[in-house]
Amino acid sequence: MPFLINSYQTKLIEAGCDEAGRGCYAGPVFAAAVILPTDFYHPLLNDSKQVKEKERDLLRNYIEENALSFGVAMVDNEEIDRINILKASFKAMHLAIEKLTIVPELLSIDGNRFTSYPFIPHNCIIKGDGKYANIAAASILAKTYRDAYMKQLHEQFPMYSWNQNKGYGTLIHRNAIEQYGFTPYHRMSFKI
Repeated sequence: MPFLINSYQTKLIEAGCDEAGRGCYAGPVFAAAVILPTDFYHPLLNDSKQVKEKERDLLRNYIEENALSFGVAMVDNEEIDRINILKASFKAMHLAIEKLTIVPELLSIDGNRFTSYPFIPHNCIIKGDGKYANIAAASILAKTYRDAYMKQLHEQFPMYSWNQNKGYGTLIHRNAIEQYGFTPYHRMSFKI
């Protein structure tokens, strides 16, 4: 496991932000914003894609118990289709930032683009979820909340195997779309 630096800088109150579910065929996009204490540490913390599911669930509890503040939000598939996935990802991040109980003075965003949040400067960090603990923590929360949501939807539509693929375009998911068509949770703007 890499050693993650807690935050991009230490002078300002900083929130790390990340999203989950951008490349999916179905379901919402989730985002999280997390403000960590300066001494925050967990040996398993990393970019959510590098962490096993059971460990992500352990990390979610640890982050929620130890973060100074966190917010998680989602934008549904209908809005994704209306405004596009990139704008929807930024909107989900803005909604997550709004839920923070501490107002950050700086936002560290995973990725190379972001729509400015009013009155708070930001910096975009490519692969930031593998470099900074606050962004990694946001990636864990966004991913675990989204996975739990997709598992709930799976109960309604088991033929798409969303409990396994979480709405991503796996062969099983694509075959199910061919056989059963689309659900109200599919993104019509996604080019399948």
